[in-house]
Amino acid sequence: MNMTQAPDFRELGDHVALDMINTVEQSAAGPLDRWQSDSDVNAWLASVGMAPDQKAAPTGLLDGARKLREAVRLLVSQRKAGAPLELSALNRALAAGGSHLELAVQDGSSLSLARRYPSRTAAEWLLPVAEAAADLLVHGDFDLVRKCESDACSLWFYDRTRSHKRRWCSMALCGNRHKVAAFRKRESDDAATRTR
Repeated sequence: MNMTQAPDFRELGDHVALDMINTVEQSAAGPLDRWQSDSDVNAWLASVGMAPDQKAAPTGLLDGARKLREAVRLLVSQRKAGAPLELSALNRALAAGGSHLELAVQDGSSLSLARRYPSRTAAEWLLPVAEAAADLLVHGDFDLVRKCESDACSLWFYDRTRSHKRRWCSMALCGNRHKVAAFRKRESDDAATRTR
């Protein structure tokens, strides 16, 4: 598989698990993997608000993240198709465990509650994303989890629009391309009709 590095991450999925799947997408040159190093995964985790406080990513984060991504991609596809789910890889990722709730006093009197995660290993770094994926599989409305309708696109999204009629990963990407192609086809058809 031809994997080319790209610096930015697309956050078009409206769910962190779908944004993780979307870190690999189709391009004219073939699959484009936006994760090429441990630090790329760390940067993605930071962009979705799930990076640990530590700065340096543990060794093996890239390998673990890619395995988790492919397990979640398979599960989302299976769940969408109503097929039996292969849960073992995601359950292994969830077994990294060790998270706990922590209370803190804010502004002198109000309380806040946050989940804290250990961050010694790559599996622990990925635990919040694994939990988000599990939550999507259990609580997500899979009538609203969709793949972009463009044949040239591989991105997934959770349709949170009011009308629930979202068709494209993004209007700026595939939606506009579709509109331009449809307009050109109509123009061509009209021109062909006029010359008859």
